[in-house]
Amino acid sequence: MITVEEQKQSAELIKTLTQKAWESSTFKEQLIENPVSVIESVTGQKMPSGTKIVVEDQTDPSYIYMNIPRKIEINELELTDEQLEMVAGGTDVGVGILIGIGVGVILRYCV
Repeated sequence: MITVEEQKQSAELIKTLTQKAWESSTFKEQLIENPVSVIESVTGQKMPSGTKIVVEDQTDPSYIYMNIPRKIEINELELTDEQLEMVAGGTDVGVGILIGIGVGVILRYCV
């Protein structure tokens, strides 16, 4: 299971990679062509064997991209105590905001 700290580290890595790709077309091309080796170079850590990463250049404003994430089996899902507390306490404001923003962006381009 991925911890909250690991999620934060992943988000920071994606932010760093995106910034570098915006600043350097060479870096962006390398990241698209061979993301595993570029990420290993940036982080200094080896990716698990067999890891596959797809990097798509989504800078063309005439396209809307949609990512279909893997299906999570609810029966196999394990939550941390912190996550359980959020669910039990009804802290779903962030999810509602993200869904609203996503729908708003899609509607903006479809209308």
